Amino acid sequence: MTVRNVPSPLPQPAVGVLRRASSSVTVVPVPVPVPVPLPVPVAVPVPVPAAVAVPVSVPVPPGRPGRRVPVRQLLCLLPLLLVTVVAVRHRSVLAEGFAQLRSAQWPWLLAAVGATCLTWVAAAVTRQGAVVERLPAGRLLAAQFAAGAANHLLPTGLGASAVNLRFMAVCGVPLARSSAALALYLLAEGVARVGLLSVLLLVFPDALRLGSLLPDGALGPLLGGLGAAVLVVAGALALVRRLRSAVCSFLRTALGEARSVHSSPARALALWGGSLAFPLLQATGLAAVGLALGLPVPVAHMVVAYLAATAAVALVPTPGGIGSVEAALIVALVAAGGPVAIATAVVLGYRIITVWLPLVPGALTLGALVRMKVI
Repeated sequence: MTVRNVPSPLPQPAVGVLRRASSSVTVVPVPVPVPVPLPVPVAVPVPVPAAVAVPVSVPVPPGRPGRRVPVRQLLCLLPLLLVTVVAVRHRSVLAEGFAQLRSAQWPWLLAAVGATCLTWVAAAVTRQGAVVERLPAGRLLAAQFAAGAANHLLPTGLGASAVNLRFMAVCGVPLARSSAALALYLLAEGVARVGLLSVLLLVFPDALRLGSLLPDGALGPLLGGLGAAVLVVAGALALVRRLRSAVCSFLRTALGEARSVHSSPARALALWGGSLAFPLLQATGLAAVGLALGLPVPVAHMVVAYLAATAAVALVPTPGGIGSVEAALIVALVAAGGPVAIATAVVLGYRIITVWLPLVPGALTLGALVRMKVI
């Protein structure tokens, strides 16, 4: 069936031709919207702010202080407190020592003071020689001065060792290597002291009457005690595995440090030269005080007496050797041929110069170094 388009009864206007509006109709123009171009989205990097720490106020419990305890300030005052305690305990020795120095010849006393000051330089040189790294010279010298005060306040060697270990740690030396350097220093100082004493005894065989140094029958118990101590140490190393491994590790580190130090001629010279100069300067100070007070003993014999007394006192763990050093020095000077009264005056005067006069400045220096975080 064929479908035919039926024409519309009303004629359609041609394309492009506008119809005229009727007279009764008002024509209102309709605004044509103008197309607005949309903005093209552009990827803009937005900086992400870093995490900002916002302080949060935490309420403090009522029974708790708001501030921390000033530990470093208390440590600065601790040396002075210890000095006061030690001085009060030995006030009679101080009074007698100062009384003996009044009648002394001052030029020799000044020489003793100068020799004492040089001992700190010798100690600083030896400490530098035991370490491969270069340490700051000024701070190293100040640390030795402070270590001398700490050594007189704690059992023999502990105060100085603690100060120097802390100083090397601040300078960046690892603990294992600083402990090895400390052991090397003590070994070199002991070998130099005993070796120097042996040489002087060979050169001056009559410097000491060795029979008067030890009471009758004391040699046997002394050797027995030393032998028992050696056996105890050997048994502990054999039975305790952790102790044995720790000791072996420390010895390997110490041997490596010793090889590194002795591979440098400057370090080896500083180590052994300072180790020899340190006891010689100490003995020179004693001899100068002996000359100031008129002790009738040759200078070389006084040096031998000092080295023998300090080598014996190294086994007595008293703070700075206070008490034990005086007794050993008096016995050694008497064994060298000096009268008891003058020998006692010499020892007291010597200890005043080397221990008591530097003690307060050394304690102040120790506190300052702690406050400055040098140690």
